[in-house]
Amino acid sequence: MNTFRRLLAFSRPFRSYVPEYAIQAILAVIFGLINFSLLVPLLNVLFGNVKPPSVLVKPVFHWNVQYLIEAFNYQTYLLIRENGEKSALLFVCSIILIFIALNNFFRYSSQRVLTRMRVNLLRNIRNTLFSKFMELPAGFMTNNRKGNLISIMSNDVTEVEMSVVSAIQVIFREPLMIVGYFIFMFYLSVHLTLFSIFFIPVTGFLINLISRSLRKKAHNSQMLLGNLLNITEEGISGLKIIRLFNASHFVENMFRSENQQYRNTLKSIVNKRELASPVSEFLGVLSAVVLILYGGSLVLNKDAGLDASGFITYILIFSQILQPVKNISTAYANLQKGLAAGERIFEILDHENPITEKPDAKAIGGLQESIRFEGVSFSYNETKVLDNFSVDIPRGSTLALVGPSGAGKSTIIDLLARFYDVKEGRILLDGTDIRDLKIYDLRNLIGMVNQDTFLFNDTIFSNIAFGLTDATREDVERAAKMAFAHDFIMETENGYNTTIGDRGSKLSGGQRQRISIARAILRNPQIMILDEATSALDTEAEKIVQDALANLMKDRTSIVIAHRLSTIQHADKILVLDKGRIAESGTHQELLAAGGLYRKLVELQKVGGDYLEE
Repeated sequence: MNTFRRLLAFSRPFRSYVPEYAIQAILAVIFGLINFSLLVPLLNVLFGNVKPPSVLVKPVFHWNVQYLIEAFNYQTYLLIRENGEKSALLFVCSIILIFIALNNFFRYSSQRVLTRMRVNLLRNIRNTLFSKFMELPAGFMTNNRKGNLISIMSNDVTEVEMSVVSAIQVIFREPLMIVGYFIFMFYLSVHLTLFSIFFIPVTGFLINLISRSLRKKAHNSQMLLGNLLNITEEGISGLKIIRLFNASHFVENMFRSENQQYRNTLKSIVNKRELASPVSEFLGVLSAVVLILYGGSLVLNKDAGLDASGFITYILIFSQILQPVKNISTAYANLQKGLAAGERIFEILDHENPITEKPDAKAIGGLQESIRFEGVSFSYNETKVLDNFSVDIPRGSTLALVGPSGAGKSTIIDLLARFYDVKEGRILLDGTDIRDLKIYDLRNLIGMVNQDTFLFNDTIFSNIAFGLTDATREDVERAAKMAFAHDFIMETENGYNTTIGDRGSKLSGGQRQRISIARAILRNPQIMILDEATSALDTEAEKIVQDALANLMKDRTSIVIAHRLSTIQHADKILVLDKGRIAESGTHQELLAAGGLYRKLVELQKVGGDYLEE
């Protein structure tokens, strides 16, 4: 039950709920029991079994149950003597109605406490999960399916609400009801109560057998649902590619296969879970029938110490005790599925982030001198991507990285931003290892424009001002003008208030890039990273974006990754990477003159039509 306790911790302050709920639940149970205790005098009045004593003595007040019984009997006898049995019947029914109202009031109040705990628990779990998503390393997101993570955030958390939180109500209230009913049953007949106790553990044992396999199946069902959501997400995102390759039937068959597996698993889970309720109900009715046969024979033989009214009340109470027992057995079966969902949640929350900030991390306000890579090596699993990489990037200079795919260019950027940490060597900002700096301050210095621009399904204004809550309209327009984006923005339907669709789908590639550049300009970073920012654009769009990038790179330290070598001819230094090592280093003209790998790449691109200066 460690998972259960950890889930409860999310409803902090959990302990503050317990006394409040316990008091109201106990009062609800007490008033419910009083209602059943009033059945005996009610039945006696109906059957005409009430014979008032010849001398009525008003009971002396005491703080105990006996006084309440004597006071109630006294009032009943008084009404029968003075006004007849109909008045007594009206009195008993009125008292029952009052206590039913009190019982329901406290039941409702206790439910409000549980509702407060429920919504707080769900809010806290989702907040914690999302915060964990935001801090997990890039490698975790790469290795896990997006659909599975979404499934955990939505379906697993909902499952916790439906089963674990609902079980809390059963755990607190139902045992109280069972204890209260048993106390009253013992009060009516010790003999019959000892006989009836035998049936409860038998019911629990059978329900436990049914529930044992639910947890594992529930875990499998959540995994299958995650796969299903992942296929859905990829199918919607890649719709054009799917249609272009005539792969609609292939993707549909994949979805149907996964959906069928989920259906089969879910059917098995639901069937077993629902079996708990009819089994417990059948056993309850069976035990009630046996009790009626056994207890009825005792009553007929005058051996039970109960009259007919008392025995009927006893049977009614026994029938009521079956419902909380049934609720507990059903909740236990449901709990297994909820705990499986909780385990998947904690698999995420317990994942350690290797990118940590030292307690004494230093603050940094800006780049004053240089960025230096010293003997940096890095591997993804067993594959070495960078091998003894060293370079010095003075403040205000532009470094270009070129080379074949897989040479390690993007890894250099990821290491600088501390998406990963170096395995060997170190990266220095003004002579300080970036692992000794505050992560927020480090990343606050860096701006990035990628080839695959990510824009949010929001307005143009919100995308440019992303993350800057104090950005004004004038600030956003100034950044857009520098990115050569203002004119096309004003031509859209609502200008800066135009919603651009999922990932900016309503804009062209060049327009998306210019929005991304405007976003970077507005942030005004000291270190600018351009990761193949123009490689996916046509020549006309590239020219506009290049002019915008020129504005962006002014007076900034820039690192440019480029496949189109025409975009980096004026870089202060060009590094040619090959298999994680620096194969060549120099300016554009120096590397052309050297006649090495860089010149070969240039000549290949000339064949492709790119213009490069000799």
